[in-house]
Amino acid sequence: MSSQLDSLIRMVNQIAANNTHRGDTAAEYVHIHLKKFWARSMKRQIITYLQQDGSELLPLARQAVELLAQEQPVPAE
Repeated sequence: MSSQLDSLIRMVNQIAANNTHRGDTAAEYVHIHLKKFWARSMKRQIITYLQQDGSELLPLARQAVELLAQEQPVPAE
């Protein structure tokens, strides 16, 4: 795993951890944050990671990235 991907995983997990207080709307909130503030390349990398492994994502982070993937599917290589 690249250090860049490690950083993305750490960031999305931190964003998720900082928003657990939002309860049922937390995954959608994190998803919107990723959609608004992450570069397309970052979103592609984290979606690809989720599809290939995703084991280091916190459950809330995983839910948010799944929502992101539904809107922005990664083209097959």
